Amino acid sequence: MFVRSLFFGALVACLSVSAALADVRLIMVEEEGCMWCARWNEEISEIYPKTAEGQAAPLRRIDIRAPSPDDLTFARPLFFTPTFVLVVDNTEVSRIEGYPGEDFFWGLLKQMLEREKVELTN
Repeated sequence: MFVRSLFFGALVACLSVSAALADVRLIMVEEEGCMWCARWNEEISEIYPKTAEGQAAPLRRIDIRAPSPDDLTFARPLFFTPTFVLVVDNTEVSRIEGYPGEDFFWGLLKQMLEREKVELTN
């Protein structure tokens, strides 16, 4: 029984370390003239890198009309702007399509990060 508990504890520790070592990014898919992108920029963009979420998942912007970056793997095509895609090790794990407003954005982003066991510090 003790050995099983010890093994389980070591496994949990290893998984926690691997999650901490993963490259986590928030990809913002945008386009020129998108009024919801502009609203996000007004309400969030300046403070985002200063938040725990922004520290845990730094923002990377891509234009929806540009060729899809070779280093990212999306689960499905991108159709809407803004779309916020959480990627772990350059692979999509979840997304928010559209900008639901400041209050909902932070709550949805936090849920996405928690599902991936991304630790928030700040």
